[in-house]
Amino acid sequence: MSFTRSLTVLAACSALSLGVAACGDDGVEETSNSGDTGAQTEASQPKENLSGSIRIDGSSTVYPFAQAAAEQFMSENSGVKISVGQSGTGGGFEKFCAGETDISDASRPIKDDEEVPLCEKGGVEFEELQVANDGIAVVSNKALEIDCMTTDQLKELWATGKVKDYSEIDAKLPKQKVSLFGPGTDSGTFDFFTDEINGEEGKTRKDYQPSEDDNTLVQGVEGDEGGLGYFGFSYYEQNQDKLNLIGVDAGDGCIKPSKESIQDGSYKPLARPLFMYPSAKAIAKPEVKAFMDYVLQNQQQIAEAAQIVPMTEEQATKSTEALGTLESGA
Repeated sequence: MSFTRSLTVLAACSALSLGVAACGDDGVEETSNSGDTGAQTEASQPKENLSGSIRIDGSSTVYPFAQAAAEQFMSENSGVKISVGQSGTGGGFEKFCAGETDISDASRPIKDDEEVPLCEKGGVEFEELQVANDGIAVVSNKALEIDCMTTDQLKELWATGKVKDYSEIDAKLPKQKVSLFGPGTDSGTFDFFTDEINGEEGKTRKDYQPSEDDNTLVQGVEGDEGGLGYFGFSYYEQNQDKLNLIGVDAGDGCIKPSKESIQDGSYKPLARPLFMYPSAKAIAKPEVKAFMDYVLQNQQQIAEAAQIVPMTEEQATKSTEALGTLESGA
């Protein structure tokens, strides 16, 4: 384009600026922002033709959130393939610290005495990002009518194998043989529950039916008249027509888990944060960075799709800052 032609175009654009926002390329329409509260953020729109693969594994509790995030992201970025596994928080960290995955899902913080040294040995640098909130739901079979249990009663039930009938704990509880279902030892839910309820991480009765798959636990409780178990709240929400939800009394009255009681922390002591751990090596890849940006900026709608409790604004801001630290290498 000649210099004279350039001046002509510039003048035309300047004149038109009184009536329109900008001179743009042919075929590009400017969209109105009226009434948009941020459901579709700038970061949620594909900015480039991303490609590649992302490997995620870990907590079965975080799995529905990670799966929903992956599906939504891939629908906007068809060149990126994301695999999401659920080998448990502990199993996920083993793979992550060995460099086998890009992001590790966790329902508890990484262990300083075991898992951090493992990642250091594998040369895996990472950052802890909260992505949602959760409460551990204590549930029973529909026929086992238990409305509330104190934390002391739960400890008596779960810490040792002495209790064989619920009425042995309290005469007001049903006279029914105990049949328990809970997470396996690789689960962050197992670690958290045993620590908060039994008083020591890993301390539990052995005669219960464990599984790393929460859907298996749901089926177990549903199919046994004496069935009682615990797992992430989202799995109760997805199966609430099949299960009885038990409230927990930590000394301030009986509280049942809900989005409100989990987010405000009143569901004590079984409310907790949920995490994703991206590695520094993975975050250097454009597709992983774009995915984590998408997760944090769309965490509320992802959480709603996964039936998981979203973060507060303060929690989301903290996670965004942590991601920035990982990206900068500070």
